[in-house]
Amino acid sequence: MSELPSGTVTFLFTDIEGSTRLMQELGDAYVQVQVDHHAILREAFRRRKGAELRTEGDSFFCVFQSALEACGAAADAQRGFASHEWPEGGQIHVRIGLHTGEAPLVGNEYIGLDVHRAARVAGAAHGGQVLLSEATRGLVEESLPSDLTLKDLGVHRLKDLARSERLYQLVIAGLRSDFPPLRTLDARPNNLPAQLTSFVGRDEEIAEVKKLLGRTRLLTLTGPGGTGKTRLALQVAAETVSDYQDGTFFVDLSLITDPSLVPALIAQALGLPDAPGVSVIEGLQAHLRARELLLVIDNFEQVVAAAPVLEQLLTAATGVKVLATSRVVLSLRGEQEYAVPPLRPPDLDQEPDPAVLNRFEAVRLFTERALAVQPRFRLTAQNAHAVAGITARLDGLPLAIELAATRTKMLAPEQLLARLEHSLTLLTSGASTLPERQRTLRGAISWSYDLLTEPERRLFTRLAVFSGGWTLAAAEAVAKPDELKLAGLEGLSSLVDNSLIRVDEPNGEPRFSMLETIREFGLEQLSAAGELESVRGRHGQYFLELAVDAETHLTGVEQGKWLDKLDRENGNLRGALRWAIDDGQPILAQEAAGALWRFWQQRGHLAEGRRWLDETLAMPDGQQSTAARGKALTGAGGIAWWQTDHAGATAYYDQALAVERQVGEPARIAEALYNDAFAVGAAGDVQAANRLFEESLDLYRQVQDEPGVARALVMLVLPDAQANRWDLVIARIEEAVSIWRRLGERLQLAFDLVWLAFAYGRAARRRAAHQAAIEALSIFHDVDNPTGIALAFRDLAFLAVWEDRPHDALRLAGAEQSLREKIGGGPPQGFGGMLEGDPAAEARRGLQDSDAERSWQEGRSLDVDGALALAQRWSEE
Repeated sequence: MSELPSGTVTFLFTDIEGSTRLMQELGDAYVQVQVDHHAILREAFRRRKGAELRTEGDSFFCVFQSALEACGAAADAQRGFASHEWPEGGQIHVRIGLHTGEAPLVGNEYIGLDVHRAARVAGAAHGGQVLLSEATRGLVEESLPSDLTLKDLGVHRLKDLARSERLYQLVIAGLRSDFPPLRTLDARPNNLPAQLTSFVGRDEEIAEVKKLLGRTRLLTLTGPGGTGKTRLALQVAAETVSDYQDGTFFVDLSLITDPSLVPALIAQALGLPDAPGVSVIEGLQAHLRARELLLVIDNFEQVVAAAPVLEQLLTAATGVKVLATSRVVLSLRGEQEYAVPPLRPPDLDQEPDPAVLNRFEAVRLFTERALAVQPRFRLTAQNAHAVAGITARLDGLPLAIELAATRTKMLAPEQLLARLEHSLTLLTSGASTLPERQRTLRGAISWSYDLLTEPERRLFTRLAVFSGGWTLAAAEAVAKPDELKLAGLEGLSSLVDNSLIRVDEPNGEPRFSMLETIREFGLEQLSAAGELESVRGRHGQYFLELAVDAETHLTGVEQGKWLDKLDRENGNLRGALRWAIDDGQPILAQEAAGALWRFWQQRGHLAEGRRWLDETLAMPDGQQSTAARGKALTGAGGIAWWQTDHAGATAYYDQALAVERQVGEPARIAEALYNDAFAVGAAGDVQAANRLFEESLDLYRQVQDEPGVARALVMLVLPDAQANRWDLVIARIEEAVSIWRRLGERLQLAFDLVWLAFAYGRAARRRAAHQAAIEALSIFHDVDNPTGIALAFRDLAFLAVWEDRPHDALRLAGAEQSLREKIGGGPPQGFGGMLEGDPAAEARRGLQDSDAERSWQEGRSLDVDGALALAQRWSEE
């Protein structure tokens, strides 16, 4: 091989689309097809000064010093394939991808992220298509010949890469230029997490797992922590995402230890909120029954008692498959186990040639992770034996190898091996009851831990108490680095550098996390140091206070921001509630659970929220009439209300009112009266509800609670609404709306604008009704409140019926029904004369069934922007 180019180079990958099928169909004739394919590619590479690096089956990897020449080679190859006379049925279609970057040379191999990116670009293409990355586009766009142009295909998530990539198609004059959507992670619905590091090797394992998934519906990847089960599962999921019509969904069970929460987490991953009156399992079965998708369920060993849930889902939904990871088998009918092997390390008896060693996946992983922390690192003849020894001594365990590789920032591989040999001998000799690989991994983690300074070690163990990650502020409050004479950011940065924790920026703010295997080790060390209970207590206090602080924001203009924040901290909130219950802290537990009810309601965690509330209310030391118990009862009533368990809601609200009367705070009594009145009114006793609302209004005025006054005013319109006294209804709601505008409470304003629009409509004040309804919908859209959006759709549907616009009414009612299904229910259908009835049924009366159904289906496909545009066009006519 001639000297390979260095510096900035362009990598080109190719692959024949459907080669396995062609091989089966053509039989022996495929040999000649393959020979011709190779000849066409090699001639294109030769002509354009490309260096062929390797061939694997039907795939080529080539490198060019010039990006322009690489594009020319790709075009020459595609023209050659198109013009070649193939045997009947033997026409081949080759996908080609190009990316430009820098990658170190190890022997005759390029390694690094840019090589992976080039391979993923090629993998996104279809047969006959040539794709370029943004980097390559920037170098060639102004220099391409007239018969080659570029087509911007937008930004795409590529398999196994954290950063999305804008991709371009090389349009070759005279050849096909129209292709289906790219084969990226965006091709099918999915929630697969972006990976922060490249995936190395495992080609055989990926092929085996794919093959097993083709013939079984429940495949469990097993092995001890650190063997790479999760990364292998995610890689397989990414590479097969286009195989599942309805998507691929990742369910992370690492944040829970309660088996009863497993169905809720699966539903959450699918975007399926609780449906009122339906168990989570029943809702999942109904949702999945007609779908074809893959569930990737990670860390099942923590909640193995919930394994029968998978059996229930797979029995009900024949198009669903499950790829699970677990340290133990799940022991279910039809389960296929695949024991994930470690990466194969080299034979230490062989001569350590760098070029040969780099073919071993364990060595490649070490080299790539070492490059990430030490860009000048190279695998050389001098250090090759030490690198081989490190990977062999660590039994090829990926996590252990990654931990060791981070030390190349400070230690040469030879020094690393010497220290590792000594540490592992000491660490593994005293743990003979553990399996060998588990002892090796624990030894590697312990070795990394021992290399920290004493303050860093204590900080690390304290951070293990977090579940699902943490912010800098949380670390400073819970782990108290200042107490250890460490600056918070300095200590965290050191732990990131040592790969014991990870950092990401999901919302523009650094968020830290810890792999579960490492977290287990940290918790053991924390317990051994006698600090577990005190740190758990600080953790519990911090996150229960966060829950209480969040309460007032969950109904204001920052609702979406705070809901997202609580979503990110859900694992920590669960841990904090569990600590408060186990530690016998009813005041803390009840106050926080009561504060969280709107989060659980808004984000579709109704069943889980009710379980937490019921458990806190059942605490033996929490039966006294306290403000905290009153808040928890109120929260339980709210959850029951949204579950359409009106009898349950009334019971909770009655108890809350009794407690608040004993506590004796007028503002809280007013709130309890209001809630109880709401439930009583929904049950049909409007007069009793009105009496309760009147009493609450008097108390709200007494304590000068303007928001309370506004809410009570709106509910007091019910008798007038039932009697069709719409001018009186409008007067009271307008007063409430003016209060919300003055206070700047946009969300509450939007809800009352819905009622006001309905009243205006009943009073035949068309323009005022439109303005109020559209303003409400716009606000709900701005704050991402699906409950309110559904209510506004319903409001507008009524207005359309009354204005003799049946098609628009059906479209809006269809949009409402579609949204209700997505969020698992939605607001009550109205009561007391407000929003009662079925606008869709009224609209259908004057239409042909086919016309009505067409408008209904059009509405079901409308998004919020479309519905808003429809309403605005109609109001302007």
